[in-house]
Amino acid sequence: MERARLKALVEETGCARAVGRMRFVLDPGWGPEARREAEALLTLPDGRPPEEERGWLALPTGGSGGGVKWARHDEATLAAAVAGLRAHFGIESINAVDVLPAYHVSGLMARVRAEVSKGMHLPWAWKRLEAGDCPELPGRPDGWVLSLVPTQLQRLLRQPAATGWLRRLRVVFLGGGPAWPDLLRRAREEGLRLAPSYGMTETAAMVAAVRPEEFLAGREELRPLPHAELAADGEGRLRVSGASVCRGLWPEWRGEGCWTTGDRAEARGEGWVILGRADQVIITGGRKVDAARVEAALRGAGVWDDVVVLGVPDPEWGESVVVFHPAGAPRVDPAAALAGLAAWERPRRWVAVERWPRNAAGKVDRAALRQHGATLAAPRGGD
Repeated sequence: MERARLKALVEETGCARAVGRMRFVLDPGWGPEARREAEALLTLPDGRPPEEERGWLALPTGGSGGGVKWARHDEATLAAAVAGLRAHFGIESINAVDVLPAYHVSGLMARVRAEVSKGMHLPWAWKRLEAGDCPELPGRPDGWVLSLVPTQLQRLLRQPAATGWLRRLRVVFLGGGPAWPDLLRRAREEGLRLAPSYGMTETAAMVAAVRPEEFLAGREELRPLPHAELAADGEGRLRVSGASVCRGLWPEWRGEGCWTTGDRAEARGEGWVILGRADQVIITGGRKVDAARVEAALRGAGVWDDVVVLGVPDPEWGESVVVFHPAGAPRVDPAAALAGLAAWERPRRWVAVERWPRNAAGKVDRAALRQHGATLAAPRGGD
């Protein structure tokens, strides 16, 4: 991909700031504190190395720890990601319906994929799609792809018209967070050509995925895309290497090598299974609790539309298992949903959140929920 064209695509988003040769993509949803932090980082360090001819595109990346960070990319890393996706799914020309914001890596990559592969890019407002207003697709509908996060897919599956529209697409990429078993089961039953995937801003989005035909056959293990290699370190944390890995987090520079993620994973058969965030392991009373396992139990039972389980400091237990959920009565008895868990895995506190924090890409803002932990409700669970 030519650098000039990529710069033009970035400028067209209206979210970019030029600082020297660098282009910083800004998140318009940042609050005052995050904006001040971002402005402090928008400077060029003295004696910057000549490698800054690469890594000139800074894409915002977050994480459960919060804080403003930018992953440094360029036309080479993004083009490598597109080449790997095309080869993995056997798609020559990528026509993308895009409901994600341009400043999010998946929204930007929808544009880049269409540009590099000489396909079509169709921006569409998520709220319109959620309301059942599905776009007419030029050409063959089965030649189009769409990227969603699990909560978005959950909402569309409640609408017969939207589900029928999804069924016509060539691929529905699903990423941005773990998908719970019941959601995947429903997607299979509906015959959706789903591609559960794994990636992040630091890797220019997708680096591993299940192909649609494999998904419909019941496969769950993620296969690495051709441009990426996956491995696990001694602590089970996933490491990614390949041509799409970023050049570092601004203002730092990194050379070749692996990028260590914050996720735990293990190899199974010919693929990989993501086990959850490394920081989601809660130590309570000397026992380990996998927060992702507790979340999956609540999501699978449909207790609330969404739920997040975090470890909150506790003077007696070290950490308490705490459930954050949208305000409103549960659809199902939470105790019944958690019946299969051990006693020490069950939540000690439940926190109803009036304004559920979610970014424009549909992902839950876990850092905001941690801050909200100061409003913890009285204990409701048992030992």
